[in-house]
Amino acid sequence: MSNITKEQVIEWLSAQPVIELAGLVKELETKWGVSAAVAVAAAPAGGGAAAPAAEAQTEFTVILANAGANKIGVIKEVRAITGLGLKEAKDLVEGAPKPVKENAPKAEAEEIKKKLEAAGAKVELK
Repeated sequence: MSNITKEQVIEWLSAQPVIELAGLVKELETKWGVSAAVAVAAAPAGGGAAAPAAEAQTEFTVILANAGANKIGVIKEVRAITGLGLKEAKDLVEGAPKPVKENAPKAEAEEIKKKLEAAGAKVELK
């Protein structure tokens, strides 16, 4: 067995960029055949106290579902929103569906969605 502790894993994860963590979650979902979204959705059914928290969602993840026909315009918007370099933004757009912004307040998430959709992308808020 490995000598890696839970605290070391948490520390390593804390040092990673959000985009990298989102990719890691996708890879783990694929490898383990599970979905983090299903676990979150199923959690309120197990306990009554968790249901109000799910209804009062205040933070959203903006997911670029598809770049659409204007990929260059979407890359420019992704760069402006995230501050990523050209290559990283291009990789994100070409690897869609991918999260562009996580834990964004509702107003910010909707503003980002509008900007990306204006550039021709399909966007989801979760």
